[in-house]
Amino acid sequence: MKKLSARRRHPMAAVVVLLIALAAIGGLYSAVAPTGQAKADETAQSLTITEGQRLYSVGCASCHGTGGQGSSDGPSLVGVGAAAVDFQVATGRMPAATSQGAQIPKKKNIYSQAQIDQLATYIASLGTGPSVPTEEQYGPDGADIAKGGELFRTNCAQCHNFTGKGGALTHGKFAPDLEGVAPKHIYEAMQTGPQNMPSFPDTTLSEKNKKDIIAYLDAVNGEDTVEPGGLGLGGLGPVSEGLFAWIFGLGALIAVAVWVAARTAKAKKS
Repeated sequence: MKKLSARRRHPMAAVVVLLIALAAIGGLYSAVAPTGQAKADETAQSLTITEGQRLYSVGCASCHGTGGQGSSDGPSLVGVGAAAVDFQVATGRMPAATSQGAQIPKKKNIYSQAQIDQLATYIASLGTGPSVPTEEQYGPDGADIAKGGELFRTNCAQCHNFTGKGGALTHGKFAPDLEGVAPKHIYEAMQTGPQNMPSFPDTTLSEKNKKDIIAYLDAVNGEDTVEPGGLGLGGLGPVSEGLFAWIFGLGALIAVAVWVAARTAKAKKS
């Protein structure tokens, strides 16, 4: 015991205890503190949000409010998510012109994809919403085209027609033609429900369902698509087909009737 007490009173004992304590604190800090990569990611995210806010202040705040809260000229963007921003801005629908008709049309966008990503990140920071989908979510791998056609005819054909060629709605509104639309933007439209379109969250149409629908649209509107009936008639479905039958079918019957009547009259005269 005397030897132990003597060691405790040794001049170096306090130094040793201090070193052990510092080592323990350092180890604990390194275990719980963010790594250098995490700090770098956080800094990059912060810079992206800052740049997105700057772009928003210049191009969007006049209608949607300085903090995205909305105004009499534009709806609130809090909670719409990055997917809505990517769709609206990348398709040129936003920023909108000062005066619009019944519906905002697609036009050439004025932002680069990097700027769109910055805007989307800033809006996403205002409130939780749908995120921009990955290629794995909307790509063709593993998609069921037949199932996609069934889902499209059930949920989408009423407005977009059977092959996505679009169609007229009420009060000057319309469902746009989906031919040539990027798969990512079709997925985002289903997620967010832009303008007159209802949204289809994963509880309504799963990720797999959305992938199937996109694959179906690519199959019927792709560059290598072959019309099984020969003449596609615009792919508008029974309306154009019925009109074709009415005009040409009825026209042919009238022509035959006139020809028969003329032949009959000529035969009677002779």
